[in-house]
Formats: sequence, C-alpha cells, structure tokens
Amino acid sequence: MGLSADEIDSRVREAAQLMGVHDSWLERSPFDLSGGQKRRVALAGVIAMRPQILILDEPAAGLDPRGRDKILGFIADYHRRSISNTKPITVILVSHSMEDIVKYADRVLVLNKGRVFANETTDRVFAKSGELGEIGLGLPQIARLAAKLREQGVDLGDDVYTVERAAQRILSLIKEKEQAS
Repeated sequence: MGLSADEIDSRVREAAQLMGVHDSWLERSPFDLSGGQKRRVALAGVIAMRPQILILDEPAAGLDPRGRDKILGFIADYHRRSISNTKPITVILVSHSMEDIVKYADRVLVLNKGRVFANETTDRVFAKSGELGEIGLGLPQIARLAAKLREQGVDLGDDVYTVERAAQRILSLIKEKEQAS
C-alpha cells in the first residue's frame, strides 16, 4: 500500500485496539492463539488496511456464545465509529444465525435459491415470519418464544425479534398490571 513503517505500526495498533487484540498477541505465533484470538487478529489485519467495504462470511462460526458476541460486538463498534467519519464503511455480514442478524444488522438481504427474497430493514424482513419459514429460515429463538407466549394469552406484539425488545415489552406489561391494581 506504499505506507511508511510508522503508518503501518500506527494502523496495526489502532486496529488491534479496536478488535480487542492484546499487544502480547502480536508477538506470538498464530498457532499459539485460540480460535477467537486468531479471528480477532485476522480482522484487525484487514481493518488496518482501512477498507471502505468489509465483507464477512460467518465471522463467528464455530465460536462459543461469548466469543461470538465479542467478535460481533467489536465489528459493530468498528462500524458505529466509522459512521462519524467522513467516509463511513459498509459492513456486509453473511450469516445463517438469525439471532446475530437481528442483533447486529440494520438491513437484511435474504436470498432464496439465488434470487433476492427480501432486501429491507431488519424489522420488515422478520415481520415476514411465515414466508421466512417457508423458505427454510427460522426466526430468532426469542421470536418463537414470544409467539408461544401469545398463544398462552401473553401478547408481547408480533415484532419481538430481540431479547432487549422482549424485555421492554414484558416490563411494560408488568407496569400496566401494577397500575391497574
């Protein structure tokens, strides 16, 4: 890229910090790092190049839930920070995990047999729950739980796709019941 040694060092350290990479990891052999550490180091290496578009195919596959949340959280933070810049980056996240998509994506592109099925906001895509099921995509677990609760007479709404939204709705129901008492 024609960068000076100082610029390379600066970018590497900045990207490492963004991805939660400890300085000690930079001196170790990749074979001595865990799977999650290797991914964070690899992502930091890509981020150090400052791409305008970052395409990630299942970046958290095979990681435990904590590792998955860490790596996707770092990516989300990196994206949020870029938005305040004059040249924000675009992050394209390819995933089969609907929990990850609903938690981290603003827009969702769903492909079905090589054709665009939906390309809308997260809420609008997941509002098509029946159609998603027909093409083999499941809803996030919390959405399935909300549907079961609705069947039992506890209606959280038909737009509950995240744990945070479910918690807000449950708290609202509790407050309503307390005020009615």
